[in-house]
Amino acid sequence: MHLGIDLGTSAVKVCVLGPDGEVKATASAALTVSHPFEGASEQDCAAWWTATRRAVQEIDAALRGQVRAIGLSGQMHGAVLLDADRRPVRPVILWNDARATVECADILAAEPEAGEIAGAPPMPGFTAPKLLWLSRHEPESHARIAHVLLPKDYLGMRLHGRLVTDPSDAAGTSWYDERARRWSDRLCAVSATDPGWLPEVRHGTEAAGALLPGPAEELGLPAGIAVAAGGGDAAAGAVGIGAVSGGDGFISLGTSGQLFVTTPAYRPNLASRIHAYAHTVPGHWFQMAAMLNGARPIAWLAELFGRPIGALLAEAEAAPPGPLFLPYLTGERTPHGDTEIRAGFAGLGETTSQGSLMRSVVEAVAFTFADAVDALSAAGDMPDTLLAIGGGTRSDFLLQTIADVTGCRIGRTDGADIGPALGAARMAMVASGDASQSDAMTKPPVTRRFDPRRGEAERLKARLAAYRALYPALKSVQAAIGAR
Repeated sequence: MHLGIDLGTSAVKVCVLGPDGEVKATASAALTVSHPFEGASEQDCAAWWTATRRAVQEIDAALRGQVRAIGLSGQMHGAVLLDADRRPVRPVILWNDARATVECADILAAEPEAGEIAGAPPMPGFTAPKLLWLSRHEPESHARIAHVLLPKDYLGMRLHGRLVTDPSDAAGTSWYDERARRWSDRLCAVSATDPGWLPEVRHGTEAAGALLPGPAEELGLPAGIAVAAGGGDAAAGAVGIGAVSGGDGFISLGTSGQLFVTTPAYRPNLASRIHAYAHTVPGHWFQMAAMLNGARPIAWLAELFGRPIGALLAEAEAAPPGPLFLPYLTGERTPHGDTEIRAGFAGLGETTSQGSLMRSVVEAVAFTFADAVDALSAAGDMPDTLLAIGGGTRSDFLLQTIADVTGCRIGRTDGADIGPALGAARMAMVASGDASQSDAMTKPPVTRRFDPRRGEAERLKARLAAYRALYPALKSVQAAIGAR
C-alpha cells in the first residue's frame, strides 16, 4: 500500500493505493482560511498537521499498517516561516494573498529579467514578494526567519524531520532558476531572502527522508517507511492523471483553477501570463494558466445562500440564461494579473432566481478556462482533449459547459476529485522502489467524456464576448471605489 497526502486550501485529502495501483481508500479533513485584513489570506500550519492526523486516522488501521511509503502534494506558493528551532514565526501567508503588490513591482524594477529566470513575472501570491513585504511591514518577524518551506514541505518536515522541497514547488516561489533548476542568488537578493533559508531540492519521486517514530505512532503508520518529496498540487495532479510527457494536458478544478500542459523544455511566455515551471519529474517542465478562483465561486454562492451545492447546480442547469458574473473573488492571475479586481453580477432583474445566479457562476468559471485556452494557445501547443481533476469534476454541468465554451473535449476519470493525492501516492510507489515511473504514472481510463455541443457553443460565444467586456467595465468602477 502507498499513501498520498494532499494539503489543499479547504481540506487535507488522503488516498491509499494498493499494489495494483487502484485506490483502496480515501478520506479528508476540512481546513479554514483567515482573512486578517482585505486582501490577506492566511492559515495556521498547526491546523494542517491536525487535519492530516484526522484524515489519515480515518483510513482503516489494517490498511495503514500495510503502507510502504508516503507521498506529498500541497497548495503552492505559501510562505511557511520557521525560526532556528523550527517553530512557526507567524501564520502562513497563502497563494491567494494579495498584500505584496508593490513588492512585485519593486522586484521587477531591481531585476528586469526576474520573469524570464523564474518562469513568470513576480505576482503577489508567490513566495518571494511575501518575504520582501515582511521585511518592510513586519521586520521583527522577518528577523526571526531561519527556514522557509512550502506548505507540503512543512508536513514533510513533521514526518521525516528534514527540510526538502521538489522542483515544482520551488518553481512557484519566484526564487528558482527554472532553466538551471537551482535557487537563484539574484532573485533572493532582490526579495530580502537569505538563500541559506531555502530547502534542499529533490525530484518528487525521490525519498526526502524516512518516517520518524513519533509521527508514525500519531498516524498509525509503520515507522521508517520512505516519504517521497512529492510535488506542488498542480504537478502532483499531473502525475495522478499521467500528464508526465510532452503534450499531455489537463484542467484542475479545485479552490483555484489550472490549465496545465507538460513540455519537454523550458518555454517561458511572459506576455501570455503563463507560468512556465519545472515539473516534479526529471527532465520535464510545464506551462500553466493559473486562475485564482477555480470552482471556488460555486462553493461561495452556495455558502452565501446556505444551500447544498448539488441542489443549486440542479436548479442552475434547468434555469434560463441570466445575469453575467465576473468570478474574481480574490483577483486574478491569467490572463489579467490583477490583484485589485473583484467579483460582481451584471444584469440582475426581478425574475432572477438563485438557480439563474448559479448558472451565471458556472458559465463564468467556464469563461475563465476559455481565457486560459487562448493564453496557452498563444504560448505554445494546445491539446484538443483535456482530462479533468479536482472537486469541481463532480459536476457534469460544469464540465459540459467548459467543453462547450473552450471547444475542447473534456475527460473525467475515476478518482478525478482526488487527483493530487493520487499523484502523491504514485510518487510514493516510485520512491519506495515498488514501481518504475513509467509503470506508476499511467493515464487512467476515461469514464465520461464531454464533447463540445455546437448549438451551445454558438449561444455561449455571445455571452463570452459580453463577459470579456465586463472586466474592463468593472475594473474602472473598482478603481473608483477601491478594492473591498
